[in-house]
Amino acid sequence: MAFEDKIKELLDKRSEARIGGGQKGIDKQHEQGKLTARERIALLLDEGSFEEFDMFLTHRCMNFDMQKKSFLGDGVVTGYGTINGRQVYVFAQDFTVFAGSLSETMSLKICKVMDQAMKVGAPVIGLNDSGGARIQEGCNSLAGFGEIFERNILASGVIPQISAIFGPCAGGSVYSPALTDFIFMSKENSYMFLTGPKVVKTVTGEDVTVDKLGGAMVHATKSGVAHFVGDTEEETLNMIRELIGYIPSNNFEEAPLVPTNDPIDRLEDGLNSIVPENPNAPYDVKDIIHAIVDDGQFFEVHARWATNIVVGLAHMGGMTVGIVANQPKSMAGVLDSNASRKGARFVRFCDAFNIPLVTLVDVPGFLPGTGQEYQGVIDHGAKLLFAYGEATVPKIAVTLRKSYGGAHIVMSCKQLRSDINYAWPTAQIAVMGASGAVEVLQGRALKEITDPEEKAKFIAEKEKEYNDQFANPYYAARFGYVDDVIEPRNTRFRVIRALQCLANKKESLPMKKHNNIPL
Repeated sequence: MAFEDKIKELLDKRSEARIGGGQKGIDKQHEQGKLTARERIALLLDEGSFEEFDMFLTHRCMNFDMQKKSFLGDGVVTGYGTINGRQVYVFAQDFTVFAGSLSETMSLKICKVMDQAMKVGAPVIGLNDSGGARIQEGCNSLAGFGEIFERNILASGVIPQISAIFGPCAGGSVYSPALTDFIFMSKENSYMFLTGPKVVKTVTGEDVTVDKLGGAMVHATKSGVAHFVGDTEEETLNMIRELIGYIPSNNFEEAPLVPTNDPIDRLEDGLNSIVPENPNAPYDVKDIIHAIVDDGQFFEVHARWATNIVVGLAHMGGMTVGIVANQPKSMAGVLDSNASRKGARFVRFCDAFNIPLVTLVDVPGFLPGTGQEYQGVIDHGAKLLFAYGEATVPKIAVTLRKSYGGAHIVMSCKQLRSDINYAWPTAQIAVMGASGAVEVLQGRALKEITDPEEKAKFIAEKEKEYNDQFANPYYAARFGYVDDVIEPRNTRFRVIRALQCLANKKESLPMKKHNNIPL
């Protein structure tokens, strides 16, 4: 064969590989409002940066006449490229090839990019659109899933792992995304579940649609499985690009500094009056977050789930920080099982990847009731406690208003090795609020007072005594549990200075194989 013919053969094979399962399958994807695997990669990565691996691999299955049906690339596009100049590895399942079902060959391709990502210390991004295991390959397909899952586990805390769901993700397919750090879903066409509606109907008799069982909004609001939801695939891919800008490439690196013209000593006078005089009145803690971070930009994680706690990423003085804040606007900022899980997961991610933690505290306690106790709120609260106590990154906490009881301890208190703890003048750090404390401390005296007016007067006096002692931050400051009481408008400056002070912090944990966090 002449050299020119060999070049033509190569180009023809490349063209064949690039259309996956064929133009008919591509057209069907578009009719359903979905992009193809290659279109997704093109939108995710910097233009012209994608370098592909294993374009010519094909499956090895000989069962059910599969040898007659073969496509170059075999249902997944893999390789590496850049996002804003930073290297990432990517795999994108191709639904036009056997509905993106996982074969042994596909798993080899995926494992190759995961292995290389680990070697060079770069994030790995999986774009999922798959019908699950390829049934014709039997246990070989299941073994492929196992190989991928093991790599997810070994890579955890070493390189960032990001999953995006752009179509079906069912059965065993869900566990690779579940093992990664963040899951993105597009609002239309994406869903995740272990068992589909037909199996649910057969086993439980329950009638449920695909969307109600495992759609994007279900996982964003009810289960907490999805961290982010985009209205379109394009928006979802842009959100992944934005996330990459906040995080380091691996656990040995710091997140990149982002230059800003926002001065660190910018005063926010509005913060001096943002906390209502009524201690039970709500306010939006996100207003405080936007006021103190660089350029008001806050990348919220899990925005629709467990809204009584707010977590997300921002820059302060150009440095990436992870922000955890109680939200008085939702359930008075009380901690419950879901909020504890949400906070703990985020704290551990930040600690794994050297991202300092800034905690804004306004928490009246844990949510009481049989519902919470039966859900195991003790264990879930312990997750958040454990995460903060274990974290060795710089930890700065600012108590805005209430910080009561066990919830005070859980929210990055001094005894959990928090480095710098500030308080606003509005802070109240105590075992419980005044009304509850008076009932406990003055219970016997209250029983002896029969006149309602006299009882009300007595309660008011005792509550005032309690508030005078504890409804301010100075009692905690006397013992060093608060490092300084700061003017709210200076919060941005004080936190950034603290971050700069702690930039070279070194702290280690006792030698162990691994911990046993209360799961």
